[in-house]
Formats: sequence, structure tokens, C-alpha cells
Amino acid sequence: MKINFNFKESNLCFDNPVSVIACFGPHEVIWAFEKMEEALARGLYVAGFFSYELGYAFEETFSSYSLNGFPLIYAGCFKTPRSCKNKQAAASHPEEVKNVRFNISPEKYFEHIDIIRSYLQSGDVYQITYCLKILFDFDGSAFGLYQRLFNIQPVPYAAFIETDQYGIASLSPELFLYKKGNAILSKPMKGTWPRGGTLFDDIRERYKFRHDEKNRAENIMITDLLRNDLGRIGKNIHVPRLCEVTPYKTLFQMTSTVAADIEPDVPLYNLFKSLFPSGSVTGAPKIRAMEIIHELEREPRNIYTGAIGYIKPNKDLFINIPIRTALINRSTGKGEMGIGGGIVWDSTAEGEWAEGILKARFFTDGL
Repeated sequence: MKINFNFKESNLCFDNPVSVIACFGPHEVIWAFEKMEEALARGLYVAGFFSYELGYAFEETFSSYSLNGFPLIYAGCFKTPRSCKNKQAAASHPEEVKNVRFNISPEKYFEHIDIIRSYLQSGDVYQITYCLKILFDFDGSAFGLYQRLFNIQPVPYAAFIETDQYGIASLSPELFLYKKGNAILSKPMKGTWPRGGTLFDDIRERYKFRHDEKNRAENIMITDLLRNDLGRIGKNIHVPRLCEVTPYKTLFQMTSTVAADIEPDVPLYNLFKSLFPSGSVTGAPKIRAMEIIHELEREPRNIYTGAIGYIKPNKDLFINIPIRTALINRSTGKGEMGIGGGIVWDSTAEGEWAEGILKARFFTDGL
């Protein structure tokens, strides 16, 4: 197992784990968190990924939901990581992405948006983060793909994981959790807008985005959900930044920062049970949103919208939300990448479909 983190220009590499914690079913989840606690107590780092479906294990409501064999938790226990550069020699057999397609037709997608709008109208939920997938065939180096995508659109929370079975290239712009001592924060991302073609257009579009009522409402709704979730385990909940606009190569994104004070040695299980998955990838209220997501989405999300990161022996941690993340099965050469967006009452199926295509441009245009 090998992991590269390019988190906020801090490049850390983990390899040659002392042991690996692999959890495939809800009955193993508590055991897996106990093993992580034991490793941290021994002075080891824990680094790896948590799939979206891990969230089913924290609520009795989801106890009947079936799983597909993808790990709920896959984490290595490592000695001190090393600093590394995100470079390697060019592969003799360059990566090749073929047969790129969606896992759902526009017609079925539009039908699902109508169903979500009916739930919104009835008051079941206030927002649903609904996702589809890009599927593709892959040949070559998964790390080469990661480097290629990172060069196309650098992001602040990028990570690469290689296991015996999977290659995961996460080009994520979204922070799930950053904890240092008794301070913890999350940066939920909600709101997407295309960049302008010229400098003047770009300034104008950024201004329009910053003041767009729909995108601000989406972001504030999820920010409130994160405030509530952090309130389960922390105190002094506050929002240092609200509705910030960040430019990327192909689009603008809107994020807020929610922070709290927390016990430095908070049990990891309690932390994840309170916060995972992030409300930014479910909608609000979270439990009902997850039920509707399970009803409508065609297949498990797997790594998409779960978490990737590392935990230090003192329980400081740095974890992203793996959006814009390619998951490659190394034995079959099959790959997938999720794309999602927050659906609220004034969302349109056409607009959400177009937003999904915009979010995928860093992948489809670059390859």
C-alpha cells in the first residue's frame, strides 16, 4: 500500500505499512476503529480511505442496506512518513482512458431530479446531493493519471492511493476535517459557477456567483448542517468564513469554514459517527437525504464522497472529501468517477446536468 498526499502544498508519502486495517462489513466497523486507536497509541500514523457507505454503519436506519464488497475502511498503519515530490519517471506504457460514458441517461437523470423535487415540495428534505458516475476503461499507470490530472487542475487536497486491487486518484478541492490539538474545522463546498473566457468576463462571473441567491442558499444550508454535526462533539461552534469563492482552472467553487473546539483525544469512532459522511455530500436533513440517495442512485458511491486522509499519533488529522476522484480496479482495468450537485427547489434538471458536465471537464477535456 502506497499513499501520496498533496494537502496544501505539504507533500507526504506513506509506504510499507506495519499493518493494514481492512473493514468490509458493518459488524467490523467498531473493530476497525479500535485497531486504529491501538496503532496510534503505539506511535504509528494511520492513513487510507473511508468509503461513503461506511456512513450506513452509524445509523440503525440503514442496517438493511446491502454492500457490494468494496472496503468500508482501508487504512495502513505506518511509521513516520517521508516528504516526497509528486513526480516519477514517465511510464513506458502511458495511461490510456477509453470508452468514457455516464452510468445514467439524461432522460433517467431528469426523471430522478423530478422525483427529488417532489420530495422537496413535500418537505421531506431541503436539499439532496444527487450523484452520477463517469465510467471508463483504463490501461497504464494510475499514478501517471493522477499526475496528469493534477497538472491540468491543481487542487489543495489531492491524494493518490495504491493498493493491491485499486488505484485512487483524488483531485479534491474539498476539506472534510482538519484537527490540530483541540481545534477542528471543516470546509463544506456547495456552489459551482463557470469561469469567464476573458479577464473582464471572469471578474464579472465571479461577482455574479458570489451574489447568486441559489448558490448562497445551498451553501448556507449545508454550513448550518455542519454546525449542528460539530455541535455533537464540540463546543464554541463558529463560522470564520462564509460563502468564499475560490477559482480553479475551469470553474469557481463556493466554500464556508465551520470550526469548533474539541477534546484533543476524542475517540475516532465518536468523531466519525457524529460527522461522517459530510453533510455537503448528502443534503439536509442528513438521514432522510441518505435514504433518498440510496433509493435513486444506481450503484454504491464507493470511495466517492467518502474520505481520504491521515491521522497522527497525537490524533491530529487531515482528511479530504474525495470528489473529482477516479477509482480504478487494477485487475479489470475498469474505472469510475462520481459527479454530484446539490438539488434545491429552484434547481432544474438541465442546469444540474450542465453543472455535472462542467465539473467533469478537468477529466474529460484533459484526457
